[in-house]
Amino acid sequence: MPFGQWCRLHPKDVAKMPESAWKLVFYTMSWSYSTYLLFFCDYGFFHNPSSVFYNWKSGMQVPMDITIGYLIQGSFYGHSIYATMYMDAWRKDSAVMLLHHFITLALIGFSYAFRYHNIGLVVLFLHDLNDILLEFTKLNVYLKIRGGKFYLINDVLSSVGFLGFGVTWFWFRLYWFPLKVLHATFITSLQSVPNIPFYFFFNALLFALLLMNIYWFLFILQMVVRVLTGQMTGINDVREYEETETQESVKAERHDSGNQHSGEGNHTHNGINKKHQ
Repeated sequence: MPFGQWCRLHPKDVAKMPESAWKLVFYTMSWSYSTYLLFFCDYGFFHNPSSVFYNWKSGMQVPMDITIGYLIQGSFYGHSIYATMYMDAWRKDSAVMLLHHFITLALIGFSYAFRYHNIGLVVLFLHDLNDILLEFTKLNVYLKIRGGKFYLINDVLSSVGFLGFGVTWFWFRLYWFPLKVLHATFITSLQSVPNIPFYFFFNALLFALLLMNIYWFLFILQMVVRVLTGQMTGINDVREYEETETQESVKAERHDSGNQHSGEGNHTHNGINKKHQ
C-alpha cells in the first residue's frame, strides 16, 4: 500500500493493490513448483493422465515433494476463505469465489487423505497459471494512471496480460482440465481401481470446479465484447462494482443507517463500503 501511495495511484487502487501483489507472488511460486514436479521430476502424470491411478492403494505413502505442495496450497486456500470474507475487495463474483475456495480446500484435504494426490497435482498446475496473468494484468491496470498521468507501457502490459489470461484460461481450464483431469477421474479411474472410494463425491466437486471455470470465462467474454463494441476504452476488471453502483450502495447504506458521513477512498469489503484511513 505505501508503494501505491508513492506511485500516487487513485485511493481505491491503492487499497486493492496489496491483494493483487500478494496473489501474484504466491501463484508465481506455486505454479513454478507444480511445473517443476510435473516436468522436471519423475512424474509423468501430465503427459499420461491415466497413470495417476496406477498402483493406487488406500493409505499409500505420499511423496514428500507432493506433500509440501499440498501443505502450501491448503494453507493458502484456508487463508483465502478468511481473506475473501474480510480483507479483499468485494466483487460481483465474490460469493462464487468463496464457494470456489471451500470446494478447492475440500479437494485438497480429501484428495490427500484418500491418496488422490497425483491427480490433485495436475489440477493445481492447470489452475495457477491463469491467476498469475490475472493479477499481473490487474496491477498494470492500477499502475497505468499515476499522479493523474497516463502511462502507455502499463496499458500495453495490461492488454498483453489480459490476452494471455483469456487464451490460457480457455486452454488450461476449459480444454486441458476436462481432457486430462475429468477423463481420468470419470473413466480411467474405474479401469484402474474398479471400486475406487468416493468416486461420485470427488467427481461432483471437480465438475463444480468446471462449472465455475465456465462462469468466470463468461466474464472474460463480457470484457472482450465491451472492448470490441467501444463500451470500454481499456482493460478493466468487469467483476468490480462500477462507480455508479458503488455510489448507489453508499446511498442505500446511508439511508438505512442514517449515517450522513462521507469520505474519499471508499473500498468495498465484504459487500460493505469501508473508508480507508
